[in-house]
Amino acid sequence: MSDTIFITGLVIHARHGVMDHETEVGQRFVIDLELSADLSESSRTDRLADTVSYSNVVATATAAFKDTNYKLLERAAGAVAEAVLGAFPKVSAVKITVHKPHAPIAAIFDDVGIVLTRVRKV
Repeated sequence: MSDTIFITGLVIHARHGVMDHETEVGQRFVIDLELSADLSESSRTDRLADTVSYSNVVATATAAFKDTNYKLLERAAGAVAEAVLGAFPKVSAVKITVHKPHAPIAAIFDDVGIVLTRVRKV
């Protein structure tokens, strides 16, 4: 059985991108996370120790996303996936959506981004 913890709309200012102004000034990114985990124990015990702390996930994801400047969203999302899987043994898989709504594209658009899914290797 696998249950899901989700965090949506996490706004982070970071300096990712290929263009110079993206790494100098930075921009707003929005991250959505879906964590697969067995929540059966915490659904019975009502103890934080038996689940995954949302607050700790946000802190881990934010640090992984902001601490290094990447050219590609794929790498930034990969860093978040690695950090979450490394920090939370109860998480069996993570799906990360990174939105870059102000990407320097010569077009009118609502949003661009990537979705990356990583599964814990046994």
